[in-house]
Amino acid sequence: MVAVAIRDELAVGPEAAVPRRPPVALCVRVTPRARFDAIDIAARVREESGDVLAPFPRVLYCSQHTTAGFLEQSVARRLSRHTQRVVAFLRTYRGLFPEGADYHHDRLELRSELSPEQRRVEPRNADSHLAFIGAGLRSCVAYANHAGQPVHLVDLDGVSGGVPRTRLTVVVGYSGEQVVHRERWEVPVSSHPIDSVNLADPALGLVERLNEVVRREGVAHGRVDITLEPGERDAAVTVNEYETLLMRHDLAEVLRDPWKFLLRQGKRILADPAAVPAKTLGYARYDVVQVVKGVIEAFGLSDSMVEHLLARAMALPAARLLRLKRAVSLAVLGGDGDPAVVRGTYQSPILMQWSAPPRGSRSLLITLKRFN
Repeated sequence: MVAVAIRDELAVGPEAAVPRRPPVALCVRVTPRARFDAIDIAARVREESGDVLAPFPRVLYCSQHTTAGFLEQSVARRLSRHTQRVVAFLRTYRGLFPEGADYHHDRLELRSELSPEQRRVEPRNADSHLAFIGAGLRSCVAYANHAGQPVHLVDLDGVSGGVPRTRLTVVVGYSGEQVVHRERWEVPVSSHPIDSVNLADPALGLVERLNEVVRREGVAHGRVDITLEPGERDAAVTVNEYETLLMRHDLAEVLRDPWKFLLRQGKRILADPAAVPAKTLGYARYDVVQVVKGVIEAFGLSDSMVEHLLARAMALPAARLLRLKRAVSLAVLGGDGDPAVVRGTYQSPILMQWSAPPRGSRSLLITLKRFN
């Protein structure tokens, strides 16, 4: 890891000097009505806190869960923000990854990281993780604040074992934002063309660095953007649970015999293969990273023709079909006077690649913004 500060590039607009209403932060707790639910968080804020967000032109919404998130505002706008249209949009992805199918991720006896007590209560929710990423849901989004328009928290695993789960959303109303820190962060990656890196790994030190900068700059309300540098190719970033059993086994079956997998997991897809959404391939890309990495390391084939041919085969869909993201955001809050990046228990920013860079690392641009 190498961090390089870029303070001379800070973009501080003239509006920073204009007095504004201080940002307002709320924590909204909701209980889904069913395993799949779309909850209007904007309406819930109005019910609980009145028009507290009305004066602000921008609102940040952050889910602290890996199976409940938000559509980007541009997508929500195309769906006209109607609950039924949002539900219909997500139904496609839920049908592609049906509940209760034979996912390795859901064989809890194989989950060595779980204690016996945890195995008794751990949800079998591989389908929810797949649908979350496949549908392009985001854990943290900024919306232009339009009075009366819904902002849906889409929950794909809201009830487990017949018991509704409690979902927490951080909501921050703000007038504008000011960049207070930028730096480049070099992330070491392997020579394997297909690889992923857990950016929350303590050995990498990125999250610790983010919190250090947040405290130094005294940012009580804001966000951190993690963005691939413009020159980076064949790579993406996301936020989700960094759990490898699903990636190493379920998607390995797709690689061995994709039609057999589709027949077992979702027979309707065979009737119209062209209807498989492009973003679903995005999750396949995410999982393939760990599947291939494990196989290659097990057989010592890091320099084999097989690896390079696979990387070349994956490059075309990645460039032409997938909608993987080049940037993710994390909220910053200063509760109890100790500002820090907000992350749910199982949330990690993740760097993915499907072609190895020649220099053995990837460059990220880290931007800290203060809300005002």
